[in-house]
Amino acid sequence: MSKHFQVLVIGGGTAGIMVASMLKRKNTSLKIGLLDPAKKHYYQPAWTLVGANTYDFEKTAKFMDSLIPKGVEHIKEFADKFDPENNKIISKEGNEFTYDYLVVAPGLKIAPDLVEGLSEAMDKGVVCSNYTNPNHTWEVLKNFKGGTALFTQPSTPIKCGGAPQKIMYLADEHFTKIGVRDKTNIVFAMPGNVIFAVKKVAKTLMEVIDKKDINVRFYHKLVKVDAKEQIAWYEILKESDDGNDCVVIKAKEGDVVDKEIQHNYKDIKAIEKDGLIGIHFDMMHLAPPQQAPDFIRNSPLATESGWLSVNSSTMQHKKYRNIFGVGDVCELPTAKTGAAIRKQVPVVVENILNLLSTSKLADKKYDGYSSCPLVTGYGKMVLAEFDYSKEFKPDPKLKEFPLMISDSSKEHWRLWILKKYLLPYLYWNKMMKGIEV
Repeated sequence: MSKHFQVLVIGGGTAGIMVASMLKRKNTSLKIGLLDPAKKHYYQPAWTLVGANTYDFEKTAKFMDSLIPKGVEHIKEFADKFDPENNKIISKEGNEFTYDYLVVAPGLKIAPDLVEGLSEAMDKGVVCSNYTNPNHTWEVLKNFKGGTALFTQPSTPIKCGGAPQKIMYLADEHFTKIGVRDKTNIVFAMPGNVIFAVKKVAKTLMEVIDKKDINVRFYHKLVKVDAKEQIAWYEILKESDDGNDCVVIKAKEGDVVDKEIQHNYKDIKAIEKDGLIGIHFDMMHLAPPQQAPDFIRNSPLATESGWLSVNSSTMQHKKYRNIFGVGDVCELPTAKTGAAIRKQVPVVVENILNLLSTSKLADKKYDGYSSCPLVTGYGKMVLAEFDYSKEFKPDPKLKEFPLMISDSSKEHWRLWILKKYLLPYLYWNKMMKGIEV
């Protein structure tokens, strides 16, 4: 089978549906195809709340066919091979689809195989992840009886970079509520050297870390998970200053812990072996490693690191002028979030419509805007908003919403209302319907 579309969209996630909906809203005559085999679409930002038993998982799902706009053809197949020289996509089923313009928005894929032992450990026993099974996360938190609660994230790019710590703050309050916090050490091990890239937000988060007495371990790259022994093995990315007897873990009397590696040090069960540090856990929540889908990484559209190559301002592919990228699959120096997609889609849509009518790109540019709703407890949240500069830059449009506060870099209950109620409404009723917000 062979079929031609004026615009072909790959991916039925946030980016793909929003692009198709906005294009159709602005030009009803466009012949648009959307290639994605999924039957259901999930509002994944709420999975943090599901993992903390404050949101119903079923409410995060809707059938794909209920979201794809009228007049857009839903092709329920997997994209497999690109032939950009001939404006052609070949599906896994062997069908060919040609296009005038292509929008690549397949998201990313969870890749636990990048960490030894993680595939076997994922979503079993006391190992959980809101990225894959938030209901299991709640089972783990609910049954936790104390010990070391380890929260961690990989060294790869991930969607919603703040998610690995959000569930940690909620877990802290849950453990307090059920009476096990006083016999629990909460540890957050991460490969970076700061809690968050935006300084103003990082300051607030470090205050939360201190208030909750959480042990943060910087420069920790997860390389192996031993599910049977319940040990997470880390490579330390910073060399300790042996001249000052600074170490990562205390092995003997007089050892001084390197404060650049550990904040709020806790003497938990940890071992050193073969140049790695092993942390024993009684529960572990992690963001698994993530990467671009294989059909992107192995295509002529990818950068050397495997992500989709696009111009950071126009979202146009750097080599093929009739191809655009949106969302998590793109190689951009900003966070992979739904908020970023909210700002990228109008740029892509305007560019395609302008190219169709004038053969030129539109003036609209993407400035790297992204945001991360950082839940810091039940009923509390910080809203990190920033662009390519990594400076705190609130979106004026969000400021127009009811209940918004003057400084969203601070914890506030109103921001929790935004996260739990207003953002889901905005997602289903505006973004999915192609309305620019």
